[in-house]
Amino acid sequence: MSLLISDAYAQAAPAAAPSSTMSLLMLPLMLVVFYFLLIRPQQKRAKEHQAMLSKIATGDEVVTTGGILGRVADVGDGFLTLEIADGVRIKVQKAQVSQLVPKGTYKSA
Repeated sequence: MSLLISDAYAQAAPAAAPSSTMSLLMLPLMLVVFYFLLIRPQQKRAKEHQAMLSKIATGDEVVTTGGILGRVADVGDGFLTLEIADGVRIKVQKAQVSQLVPKGTYKSA
């Protein structure tokens, strides 16, 4: 008979649902945490990158996001001309420069 009828066991009362005010407080709290952990650091990095790009001058040595190391031969509005080997120049977007490297890195590489 126990195969057809499931046994009934004593169970605890169901937990009370969280109050609606608690739910309303959690959403803004999660948004604040999201802002400080994700959005704000990204904005700070973008600002630092823009400052670095504005300081690039002829003769600086840079690395692009593609990993190309070169010396800046010419600076335009949105583009740079990089010398990547003797007599070899390429034009890259300024935004694709990932970092300035110390002088002499180009010759030692």
